[in-house]
Amino acid sequence: TDSLAIGKILADGLSTTWQNDLLRARAQALPPEKLADLEDQSTPYDVILYGEKKAKGRSGNANTIPPSSSIIAAAERDERLRRASLEFVGLYAEGLAASNNWVIAGRRTAPGKPILANDPHLSAAVPGIWYIADIRSTDVHTAGVSIPGIPGIVLGHNETIAWGATNVGPDVQDLYKLEIDGKGSYRSPVGWKKLDVRTEKIVVRSSALSPETKTVEFQVNSIEQGPVIVDDKSGTYALRWTAFDPTFNEFETFFRLNRADGWATFTSALKRFGGPSQNFVYVDTKGHIGWYAAGRIPIRRKGIGALPYDAATKDGDWIGYVPFAELPHLYDPPSGLIVTANQRTVGSGYKYPQIASDASAPWRARRIFDRLSAMQKISADDVAGVQLDAFSLPLDLLAKQIVRRKAASAETLEILKGWDGEMTPDSRAALLTEEMQKCVTNEITRSNPSVSYGAILERITERAVREELARWLPNGVKSYDELLTSCDTQVRVSMARVFGEDLNAWTWGKKHTAVFPHPLVLAPVIGKRFVTRTDPLAGSRYSPNVGSSVSMRFIAMPGDWDSSRLVIPLGESGSPSSKHFKDQFDLWKTNSPPPLVFEKSKTDRLPIAVILAPKAN
Repeated sequence: TDSLAIGKILADGLSTTWQNDLLRARAQALPPEKLADLEDQSTPYDVILYGEKKAKGRSGNANTIPPSSSIIAAAERDERLRRASLEFVGLYAEGLAASNNWVIAGRRTAPGKPILANDPHLSAAVPGIWYIADIRSTDVHTAGVSIPGIPGIVLGHNETIAWGATNVGPDVQDLYKLEIDGKGSYRSPVGWKKLDVRTEKIVVRSSALSPETKTVEFQVNSIEQGPVIVDDKSGTYALRWTAFDPTFNEFETFFRLNRADGWATFTSALKRFGGPSQNFVYVDTKGHIGWYAAGRIPIRRKGIGALPYDAATKDGDWIGYVPFAELPHLYDPPSGLIVTANQRTVGSGYKYPQIASDASAPWRARRIFDRLSAMQKISADDVAGVQLDAFSLPLDLLAKQIVRRKAASAETLEILKGWDGEMTPDSRAALLTEEMQKCVTNEITRSNPSVSYGAILERITERAVREELARWLPNGVKSYDELLTSCDTQVRVSMARVFGEDLNAWTWGKKHTAVFPHPLVLAPVIGKRFVTRTDPLAGSRYSPNVGSSVSMRFIAMPGDWDSSRLVIPLGESGSPSSKHFKDQFDLWKTNSPPPLVFEKSKTDRLPIAVILAPKAN
């Protein structure tokens, strides 16, 4: 049961999107042109793998009633609690901007073998989510990373294949608005029905430093679709979620992947995957590469689940799941290159648009694809360099817009005009441009209170400035030149207050540092033992390298398993008294771990310190 619970926590961290349904419902009050902008996922920077490039608009639900401000506030409170809980165990994935992976065919690589790369992005924490393991038995030999409590390798390779994963971002949660009669019943499609009521007993520790517990009773009200998730004086909503289905197992697939010996057994394992939908990439010793977007994705009677449904109708019924054979996938594509980074991988030609409902912006995928496409005879070192890439495409575009328009002070223009878009610790332009982006996004959001900051940042900011969309100009602002100039003034004032008057001190490394919080770091007496490194780091949210949130880096070449590279941010041990508590930090920061030796005859001759702590030769 503990292992099953870990699977559900992972599902919570990687597939919770129901708050977005409420935010989209609130945004329905926008003028049609603005609503169309928000619903249009297509950009000039897309990396589409399956179907045509252009995205369809959302298929909304009829007669959507915007949720009240108190409902939105209740959802925000729930999200704050959820975030704090998931960050405590290192499983929060903000905005689903979580992970890169890619596979390269052997004809494009220096060694002539396929190469697989994967770096999952999750909230940084101590101890880290992953530990490095090598598992051997009479029927399996696998190596890679696992999660404490999970029986097997989650991401890694066996003797024949290697695999990696990133989040897909489909809509697998639906909200149902309830009409309550005040007597414990709700209106259903067949009339009034009693709410199902049960009491959960939750054992809670009194403090992190004490084993003493108390039992807290929690009443759960449910309808046929699932539990009530928001209960407010202005509305009640229940939640349906694939993770609530006990037949959907998160980990049986990984048990089978550990034993897979080719594409057929790999895809057979994925058919059973019931966890948060993942872009699984694949390479094998015969030289094949592939990708499969696996998971259970609901098909609704009406719409795609983008907005809340009325529980009194059958519109939101789940009438099935996207058939496995129709899920997006590629096997040995002519390009010899497959890149996923949580972007929308399907276009308008794809039958089930709900698979991309909550996909992330394409910035990381575009940068990775462009860099790899420009290379010939790609080596493992080249791949490691792309994993460390600190270039931010949206900030580079914004900086160039500001310089072209001369929409900033002379001092700011002087800093920005020579910038290469790299988010490096010593860069002043990196910090200035990101603060400008935040300011522009904030100003647009303030004038459009029915839209969240995150939606504006992901869908509107870059396009609005690039296309000079007058409809998104903040109230009282006549042009984007005026908006950018105003933001420059605001940013310079705020940065002087935070970093001082010396412009040379305004560097990205002052803000973007290694942050690996341990829950006991503030404990009296013992807290100092749990402090970790706080070095300035390269990278940013929209760079391939996202800094502290890179939970591991993995590079594998089938048939040359002893050259595989694998590193985690701190160390193999969760105990600060161990020399392996944070001995991998420098190897992680520079992405230069020694090979993950796999051949038994070689590992038998290695000191245990080399296997667990590659730094100690």
